[in-house]
Amino acid sequence: MGQAQSPHKDLSGKEAIETIKKLTEKAGVCFFVTNIGKAAHSIPMSLQEVDAEGTLWLISSSQSTHNQNLEKDPTTQLYFLNNGSYEYVFIQGRAVVSKDRELIEKYYSHFADAWFDGKDDPWITVIGIKPDDGYYYETKDNKIFAMAKMVFAAVTGAKIEDGGIEGGLEV
Repeated sequence: MGQAQSPHKDLSGKEAIETIKKLTEKAGVCFFVTNIGKAAHSIPMSLQEVDAEGTLWLISSSQSTHNQNLEKDPTTQLYFLNNGSYEYVFIQGRAVVSKDRELIEKYYSHFADAWFDGKDDPWITVIGIKPDDGYYYETKDNKIFAMAKMVFAAVTGAKIEDGGIEGGLEV
């Protein structure tokens, strides 16, 4: 039986960074994974920004389990899902935890007030994740058209493009 298939296009450098920025900022929230290869720790985290160099920025507490894990091993994985648009991104990289006041000022928002006593909270940190590599899937066509293609392929057994594109990311 046939199946819908996505064209494959690996991205690197600036093109990879642009795709990471577009898809992750649209999703907004990721599962942030630390302690990889052991008893992995995963928690949902809000993305603040992807900067021009491709670094993903998050706000976190110095007292959190993931910050403590990063002190031992900076390896991280981030999983972004935007089910509404059928867009998904996996990022693997290394994290740096900082208490830099300029970065805190830049990335702090009122949303963070739910966890902190303002931007001067002594426990607030920013985490910058520099991607090494990853994988993405994004819809080329609108969601309804992509779904129709997948249903058609499933019903008829035809091998067709599923309306998406996927590939590796190397920054």
